[in-house]
Amino acid sequence: MVRAIYSSRKEERTVIDLIYLKQDQLTELCRRYRVKKLEVFGSASTGRWEEGRSDLDFLVEFLPLEPDQPFNCYFGLLESLETLFGRPVDLVVARAITNPYFQESVEATRQVIYAA
Repeated sequence: MVRAIYSSRKEERTVIDLIYLKQDQLTELCRRYRVKKLEVFGSASTGRWEEGRSDLDFLVEFLPLEPDQPFNCYFGLLESLETLFGRPVDLVVARAITNPYFQESVEATRQVIYAA
């Protein structure tokens, strides 16, 4: 499920609109790569995102995976997101965050765009 979040800031509308317009494809990718939850964070969710300059930052939580699936699911999703949005993507696995300052920054800006 993807939800659109609008504000008076043009930059935020632009990136959220970009995500919203790709809702069907994004949902298909999340199902294909066994995503439990996908969130956007960073400049894309704060209005500081610049089209053509900024990458997209995603936080992912996967459904339970077989031992041979994590590599393919992670890199398949990463490559597919970059292709879908036509720009570089940083894909962070939620449970892999260990730096408390980075965790705090992510917590302050994260927005759910897909939940299984």
